[in-house]
Amino acid sequence: MCQTSGGPVPERPGPKLLEGQAPTGLWDGLARLVEAHGFELSRVADAREISGANGVTNYLERTVKVRADMDDAAQVKTLTHELAHVRMHEPTDEGPRHHRGIGEVEAESVAMMIGAAHGMPTDNYTIPYVSGWATTVQGRTPAEVVQATGERVRATALAILNALDTEQIGGGDPPGLDRAALAAKGHARGPEFTTVQAPAMAGLLLAVGA
Repeated sequence: MCQTSGGPVPERPGPKLLEGQAPTGLWDGLARLVEAHGFELSRVADAREISGANGVTNYLERTVKVRADMDDAAQVKTLTHELAHVRMHEPTDEGPRHHRGIGEVEAESVAMMIGAAHGMPTDNYTIPYVSGWATTVQGRTPAEVVQATGERVRATALAILNALDTEQIGGGDPPGLDRAALAAKGHARGPEFTTVQAPAMAGLLLAVGA
């Protein structure tokens, strides 16, 4: 972008790693779920070992790796993101959700909801991360991408929260997740790619991504 007058154009803030401690028992609970799906979980020294990422899921090797040079909260948020990939994005599955941008929007949105249910806000990382990836989906606005993934995100977050024995605030229902309504529908994974009303927490993502 060229600008001939005036001040510099401000850049959108990038994802900011979470700081501080993670909720008690959340790492262990998530780790058990990763391993229950047949994946081996390990920590690596830093991002250089996983091509600059915070975490990575390898479906061929059935491994999940998280960098250890982050605060506990960031490691747990990253592990939640990778668990969402494990549950939602097997390469053998077919469907438009396997666009890389859609997959990243889904996984990070799940991480945001799991964090919220444990009193661990992830907004400073999740909102710019999701907004950035949503713009890579051609033919859809970022708002449409977030809305279209909402059902699968809520259903996956519900399944994870129900499988955890951690202490969850507000009954474990973060904004946008109606546990009883989803259970009544009998959704384990939700429809593949359906446009639905975005949950309340996605309103923040829509505002940034519009």
